Amino acid sequence: MKQEERTYMILDSQNNPIAPGQMVSPPGDEMLQVLVLENKIDDVARHEIIHLIAMGSDDASLQCQVLRERGDKVILKRIAALDPEVRRNLRVPVKFDSFVYPITGSWRGRRSVQSLDLSCGGVAFRGEAGLAEGEQVELVVPTVEAPLIMRCQILRVKELQDEKRLYATKFIDMCEDEEVTVRETVFSLQLQSRNQRIGSE
Repeated sequence: MKQEERTYMILDSQNNPIAPGQMVSPPGDEMLQVLVLENKIDDVARHEIIHLIAMGSDDASLQCQVLRERGDKVILKRIAALDPEVRRNLRVPVKFDSFVYPITGSWRGRRSVQSLDLSCGGVAFRGEAGLAEGEQVELVVPTVEAPLIMRCQILRVKELQDEKRLYATKFIDMCEDEEVTVRETVFSLQLQSRNQRIGSE
């Protein structure tokens, strides 16, 4: 998605994903119009309070009141700007096999890892012992477009029962295109998970 399209992910008040959308009106207006994509207008309109999480780095994420629907658009009243950390901390459980490569540390080559969850700000994965808190690695992350090689710093290490380790990391030195791609991937996976959950009920 192009950043200039001002694309948002629409979440409910509990930060569960509902649908993607595009801002039609200037984002600074008090009254907003958002085009709801993927035929999800009814899902959005049944909520009173929603969160608009901006995909582009320059746009603020907003809490809004749903006033009415008009075709495939929803009319909203701005309530407040959301803390930028809300977007960064949204995470989704996701499993993929990958590799890490050293940036700092005393080892060479590559190591196999398996992801546990992915957020806009980092990834948790399990792997062999030997990585240390504060160490930096490169991690291959599959996304909706193409695999990205992300620089990560290890924040926490936890020993698991099978002698593996759980590593919690944060992304560092991200460029704007990488941030947008990771956000799109996280939200796409959240929507897939939600739709699968609803379909099984």
